[in-house]
Amino acid sequence: MSNDDILSHTEAGVLTLTFNRLDKKNSITAAMYAALADALAAARDDAAVRTVVIQGHELIFSAGNDLADFLNDPPASPDAPVWRFLHGLRSFPKPLVAGVCGAAVGIGTTLLLHCDLVYAGDNAKFSLPFVNLGLCPEAASSLLLPRRLGHARAAEALLLGEPFGAEQAAEWGLVNRILPPGEVNNFAQAQARKLADKPQSALVATKRLMKAASADAVATAMAAEGEVFGPLLRGPAAREAFSAFMDKRKPDFSKV
Repeated sequence: MSNDDILSHTEAGVLTLTFNRLDKKNSITAAMYAALADALAAARDDAAVRTVVIQGHELIFSAGNDLADFLNDPPASPDAPVWRFLHGLRSFPKPLVAGVCGAAVGIGTTLLLHCDLVYAGDNAKFSLPFVNLGLCPEAASSLLLPRRLGHARAAEALLLGEPFGAEQAAEWGLVNRILPPGEVNNFAQAQARKLADKPQSALVATKRLMKAASADAVATAMAAEGEVFGPLLRGPAAREAFSAFMDKRKPDFSKV
């Protein structure tokens, strides 16, 4: 599987999925979510794939959802591409590695919560602007961020939605290591190859045991977020936020 916007390449047991929409800051469309979801589904049962790397460009990881595409093709059902991708990440049994440089907005940050190893460039900038868009968190981040960061830090990240850098992300335990941007993807690949050389049964068992205690809670949180996200997306606050973004003006939430 590959297309213009999501590149897919398998070598030496490593499946690499690359955001490749630089002209749109790697913002993600429904078609891209579908390609990612399909790739993960195929990789689950493909013996040739022993680990997966998700990466972007050294200047940009992902600006999050393509808002115009999101408005034209909103995720109206539980099997919408974005939800298929997130549930595929949540339940993926093999190691997931991410290389992150530049902006990682919205789902560009929350998807990392489901990766086992995350390597960031010193230019990485993470943000969770869901509330600012009239929306709620997704990817079970309403559960995973408080558990990882503590409630106070998670509240600051989710309620204010202000960007934070790689050093902050490392301090909070969101990334494993910070590197120069030009080295991140190669380092992530090298780490993935180390994993691919290890006994697959032991890796899968270890990951399953590490996640077992929270697996049901994560699935429940992701489903609950999905139920709230849809109505909010169709609500007046989101319409105002998206219109303001398209018009390049400050949103006015005083009447919503």
